[in-house]
Amino acid sequence: MKKAFYLSLLILFFVSCKQQIDEKDLVKMNGYWEIEKAEMPDGSKKEYKVNTTIDFFEIKGNKGFRKKVMPQLDGTYLMNDLSENIEVVNKEGDLVLSYATPYAKWKEEIITLSDDKFVVKNDQDIKYYYKKSKPFSVK
Repeated sequence: MKKAFYLSLLILFFVSCKQQIDEKDLVKMNGYWEIEKAEMPDGSKKEYKVNTTIDFFEIKGNKGFRKKVMPQLDGTYLMNDLSENIEVVNKEGDLVLSYATPYAKWKEEIITLSDDKFVVKNDQDIKYYYKKSKPFSVK
């Protein structure tokens, strides 16, 4: 019984630990990112082996944008004029990306953020795992 209690306490400790993200770390999001996988609320996962489009983020202070771009075989990116405006909001210590386009508004909470990976969770509790994109070239 005692072992089960301590095991439960240990599990609760690890589950409740969450990376605290500082606003100054948001510069790590700048650049090209591709979705590695998505995790649904029921625990099922969707792997993204090949991405025909990747996301370009640019955040300065608490504002920025995200743009979908298409990597080309020569290492460049094809892009259009469409972008999603981003405002970073601090909600009770959690950093939330608040997106807006002329057609929709939505939010994603930043769960983890490092130099080469980050995870966001949207309003439907779907987690998106991003990894830093590396340029591809056949030269």
